[in-house]
Amino acid sequence: MCGIMGYVGGREAIPLIMRGLRGLEYRGYDSAGVAVIEGDEIPVRRSVGKLDQLQALLEREPLSGSVGVGHTRWATHGRVTDINAHPQSDCNHELVVIHNGIIENFLDLKDELVAKGHAFVSQTDTEVIAHLIEEALKSANLVEACRLAFSRLDGHNAILIINRRYPDQLIAARLGNAGGIVLGFGDGEMFVASDRLPIMEHTRRLAFLGNREMALVDRNGAQLFGLDGSTIKRDPEMYMWDPLATAKGGHKHYMHKEIHEQPSALTDTIRGRMDLQRGQVYLDELNLDDAVIHSMQRLSIVACGTAWHAGLIGKFMIERLAKIPVDVEFGSEARYREPLMDPSTFVLAITQSGETADTVAPMEQALERGLRTLVICNTPGSRAAQIADGVLYTQCGPEIGVASTKCFTGQLAALYLLGVFLGTRRGVIDPAEARRYLEGLERLPSLMGQVLSREPATEKLAAAFFQMCDFLFLGRNINYPIALEGALKLKEISYIHAEGYAAGEMKHGPIALIDQNMPVVTIATRDHVYDKMISQIEQVRARDGIVIAVANDGDARIGDLADHVLYVPETEPLLQPILNVIPLQLLAYHVALRRGCDVDQPRNLAKSVTVE
Repeated sequence: MCGIMGYVGGREAIPLIMRGLRGLEYRGYDSAGVAVIEGDEIPVRRSVGKLDQLQALLEREPLSGSVGVGHTRWATHGRVTDINAHPQSDCNHELVVIHNGIIENFLDLKDELVAKGHAFVSQTDTEVIAHLIEEALKSANLVEACRLAFSRLDGHNAILIINRRYPDQLIAARLGNAGGIVLGFGDGEMFVASDRLPIMEHTRRLAFLGNREMALVDRNGAQLFGLDGSTIKRDPEMYMWDPLATAKGGHKHYMHKEIHEQPSALTDTIRGRMDLQRGQVYLDELNLDDAVIHSMQRLSIVACGTAWHAGLIGKFMIERLAKIPVDVEFGSEARYREPLMDPSTFVLAITQSGETADTVAPMEQALERGLRTLVICNTPGSRAAQIADGVLYTQCGPEIGVASTKCFTGQLAALYLLGVFLGTRRGVIDPAEARRYLEGLERLPSLMGQVLSREPATEKLAAAFFQMCDFLFLGRNINYPIALEGALKLKEISYIHAEGYAAGEMKHGPIALIDQNMPVVTIATRDHVYDKMISQIEQVRARDGIVIAVANDGDARIGDLADHVLYVPETEPLLQPILNVIPLQLLAYHVALRRGCDVDQPRNLAKSVTVE
């Protein structure tokens, strides 16, 4: 969740940019940088660490100018170093770029540019943007060069550019769902930022860039264009300063906002942790050297609720990728058992808050027995993070809604990274295989954005079924836990009775419940048990059950069998559950909304269960 801040006007840019970046610190970052246009130059100041380090650098080496950009970065491609911090520049230092998101095809673009003589100085994907624009500027003006460059980028990205040959302008662009680009219209000055928070103290006249839109910004306003070359007319609107509404980002509920934050939250979870060129994963915070990794003979996962569902999926991931046997147990049960474990068994806790009593207790018991304990957690400084031997933070940002959404998919991404990490370090998968797995993960935020864009279909489905009393969710293999999670979400926030089952178990009991009054949600994306799921769907249809299917794009067979289909893109089978769960989250949300339920604070539930 990198932060972007830009300014063009009559005041000194750096104080305004630094103040804006401090307003974006909540998004998390590991380095920061700024740049301004000073005459014929664009000097840059960058620093690893917090904004205080950058501020100290600016006091030693000040900048002066009325057009500038600033950035707080979570590392994606390239380690956390000064040279990899933003802004990034082209060969001739005529322009600088700051950028949120991941450029999925950056390696192909980089190879092409290197062949044309471009010299890269960083490990970032961001630098590709600067060189693409530099190449396009040989035959086009700045706006056209940027449009041509942006059109070649795959993935979800938010971008801000300044160029010393065009000293009174900024270029901003939004491609997909990598985060927003907000334009603030002041009096003889303009602001550009990742969200409205750092702008609202200066002006409340705002406009928002849509997907595949760009803006030419000067001190007097902005001209908007589509990447197809079209001109867009959009006047700024007045926004009242409502801290709660601002925190919700225009969404009616935190849960809805957090569902839509999943592409950026997953991006933040994988930032700086993988090297596609080498096929490597970096999880230094786990404190696992090769000797320790090779001593691991079994992994015992403990978790509760949604995190337990993540653990069940993690079992499939880690056993497939690292060939390590994995057990998954409720923390509330594990704490009252005497499991058979020796030092070759590692305990992995999964907890969003890091304070869940039923998860922390078995961690403490494992530590008392001398077992190595790891945790996947979203909360630095939490109890679980303090006592674990190693921590893998999901970096999803605050999750306010009680029903977990973005932290769940963040946990799945972390488990997948852990599987590739252990698999490569144990020699189970080679770098070429690892690169294939990691490329699938890198493409995932873009695919998640596609699923979210189909929300109207889910909303329509909710309108048809919100008065039902019971739901059955069915899945097989790695998608069985998604059936459990879909049922849990529905019952948590809509108070409808819902059950998740392994589809093969349907005929061992639940089939007796199926009739025309019970919707059956089936997760039937294409995998090695797809034909088995088709058989389950036919059995439901034979008993007049209503079939709602989650299926892959282009699956005409499912379209013929199911009464309703929610389509999702196809991806690496181990990652497919991350896409499959999103329509179920949205279905639960819209059903609850129709029923007038308190979505963010459902009855009898707490965000973090800190007592037994």
